[in-house]
Amino acid sequence: MKNFSIAIHGGAGTILKSEMTAEKEKAYSDALNSALEAGYSVLKNGGSSLDAVEQSIIVLENSPLFNAGRGSVFTEKGTHEMDASIMEGKNKMAGAVAMVTGVKNPVSLARLVMEKSEHVFMAGEGAMEFAKLMNCKFESPEYFFDELRHKQWLSVKGTDAFQLDHSVEKDKKFGTVGAVAIDTNGNIAAATSTGGMTNKKF
Repeated sequence: MKNFSIAIHGGAGTILKSEMTAEKEKAYSDALNSALEAGYSVLKNGGSSLDAVEQSIIVLENSPLFNAGRGSVFTEKGTHEMDASIMEGKNKMAGAVAMVTGVKNPVSLARLVMEKSEHVFMAGEGAMEFAKLMNCKFESPEYFFDELRHKQWLSVKGTDAFQLDHSVEKDKKFGTVGAVAIDTNGNIAAATSTGGMTNKKF
């Protein structure tokens, strides 16, 4: 049997041990394991590394625990604005989106940009129009609301400050959830998705 592998991460913010209950730790662990299993299952069954990283990121985007998709942080105006990218080594292709709202799975939209358009990167209204053209699933603002994220935003709302998810430091800039995989054919792919920083400007 040929080798394959996948690695994921659930974000760049630091959750202090003092703020991590046993119940919360289990919830994060379970969600990360589900994302890992989603991608691993694709690879185990001979699927592509591209499919594997997309499926892993979708699981993380569908969870309110991570700053991507459903769990995205609030912008300065109290909305959710998401970015995502995906790339693969076999054909040296990439796709990315930025400033999208309401799209349930931005990583899938990034893949559509890569595979179904002549572009590498789409942002804002153009990306939203393309998402509608591709029949991407949209969700209402309520779907993206999370009480913890809302409290994080309220703590810096009305100021020029912004903060990384879970972090007490307000001047750092990092990405968020990601996945990288190599399939049985030796092809490598990677993907990432983020809601950005709490209280970010437009």
